[in-house]
Amino acid sequence: MFIQKEIQLRPHSRGFHIITEEVLRPMGDIRDIRKGMLQVFIKHTSASLTINENADPTVRQDFESFFNRTVPEDTRLYKHTLEGEDDMTSHIKSSLMGASVLIPIRDGRLNMGVWQGIYLCEHRNHGGSRQLIVSAWGMPA
Repeated sequence: MFIQKEIQLRPHSRGFHIITEEVLRPMGDIRDIRKGMLQVFIKHTSASLTINENADPTVRQDFESFFNRTVPEDTRLYKHTLEGEDDMTSHIKSSLMGASVLIPIRDGRLNMGVWQGIYLCEHRNHGGSRQLIVSAWGMPA
């Protein structure tokens, strides 16, 4: 069994956002997968994906603070700045975080830890809507 859908996310402000439900809503067919995998891939180079804490919003704030300190927005440090101070820094942050996540499916549900969620890591001040390719495959129930 193989399912693949393209999802357009609404624009999110800069920062780290839990998008687990936005990803799963159009993927209702995964309930028919007994054992399998779900891959979420983002079609952008200035935003990324990761899995982390889904309960305490200060974790997401700390991620943003950490990456802003680690990759400073100082245009004197970069050549690729055509789209502003957050241009090259968003590409660096995206490469550090990654463009996809892979999650096991068991009995029609994501088999993540109780405190885990899928994050959209929006690295641009005005990133706009983002497109995801969500693929699920596995043994049918």
